[in-house]
Amino acid sequence: MDRPGWYGVRCVIRWPQNTAYEESITVWRAASFGAAIEKAETEARDYAATCGGEYTDLAQAFFIGDENLITDGAEVFSLIRRSGLGPDDYLTTFFDTGDEHQGTSREP
Repeated sequence: MDRPGWYGVRCVIRWPQNTAYEESITVWRAASFGAAIEKAETEARDYAATCGGEYTDLAQAFFIGDENLITDGAEVFSLIRRSGLGPDDYLTTFFDTGDEHQGTSREP
């Protein structure tokens, strides 16, 4: 169910040397999962262009809540993993195995 509030969105960037991937989770105030993903993907594409990397087109959202305690664009998680895998193999190996729970929230 889409509802206004804060969303955390994870995006994956492939670094320029093609040996590392960065996972970044940012938070966005949005009306829905789709709107939050759209905001995060715009930022991810801009970031990738700035660092010479490539946005892998993977975005996963989580509804945080409607509290007014965080600001747009605040990064809440980042991980860099070295890998020689290409983008499709990397995503399948680590994120898109079919067992992921995407678009979930803390509320039942």
